[in-house]
Amino acid sequence: MQSHLLLLAVFAFFVSLVFAVIAKDDWHEQLRFGSMMFGGFLLSAFVLGWLMYPFPL
Repeated sequence: MQSHLLLLAVFAFFVSLVFAVIAKDDWHEQLRFGSMMFGGFLLSAFVLGWLMYPFPL
């Protein structure tokens, strides 16, 4: 069984990791930027999912 939430979190983690490594030079900045980006990805996915919930398929 595959969890969409788990797949979303794994995808968000790797995208955040790559963007943080590309964008920042210091590893402290990379860690902060990557974690903020990861949280933003998860938060935006939950908010968009919640907003789309009332619409029918």
